[in-house]
Amino acid sequence: MRSGTLRSTAYDDLPYTRGGAVDRTEVGALVRSAVDGDAAAWKALVEGMSPLVWSVVRAHRLSDADGHEVYQTTWFRFAQHLGRLREPDKAGSWLASTARHECLKVLKGLTRLTLTDDPQVLDRASEERTPEQTLIDAEEEADQAERIRRLWQEFEALGERCRQLLRVLIASPPPSYLEVSAALGIAVGSIGPLRQRCLRRLRARLDARGAA
Repeated sequence: MRSGTLRSTAYDDLPYTRGGAVDRTEVGALVRSAVDGDAAAWKALVEGMSPLVWSVVRAHRLSDADGHEVYQTTWFRFAQHLGRLREPDKAGSWLASTARHECLKVLKGLTRLTLTDDPQVLDRASEERTPEQTLIDAEEEADQAERIRRLWQEFEALGERCRQLLRVLIASPPPSYLEVSAALGIAVGSIGPLRQRCLRRLRARLDARGAA
């Protein structure tokens, strides 16, 4: 595959970060078809697995420019190694691991890490409004906005490990634990318990503020 197939778009403008999910049972077959030059198979892989790649990028809190670079590099590496993947069915884990590696390279090379507060990392509400929701009156919208603000405020107060894990887990479609492990370097057996602890901490913080 040629790197020219890759696309560069803003995080929230990327058309295939919402929908176009690929069934993981079909990943191996799609990889093999892409190796044979099937452009449709390659497109399906990119559209289906891009949410996973972006979730890893977002979990490492890179800038837009660095995030795009990591995204492009990850798919470029994937295209380079497409015909040499030993386990095509685990392409998602390969992508997650490569994206994590590229993110860490970028972070290591930064002379100064700039932290940002970006509620859009997890907030999908504004992107999925239905016509009926547009009729919500101003008071209800203000109340909802306040609840959302409190949610992300308490989310940002969680430890970095919890924030990274939860960001990756909200990818659509949800990544497998093998992919999460490859993305964050967490043992597969530790992901479930850690996820539950993180969610309990978030719930406790929200309950304490009466914002659950």
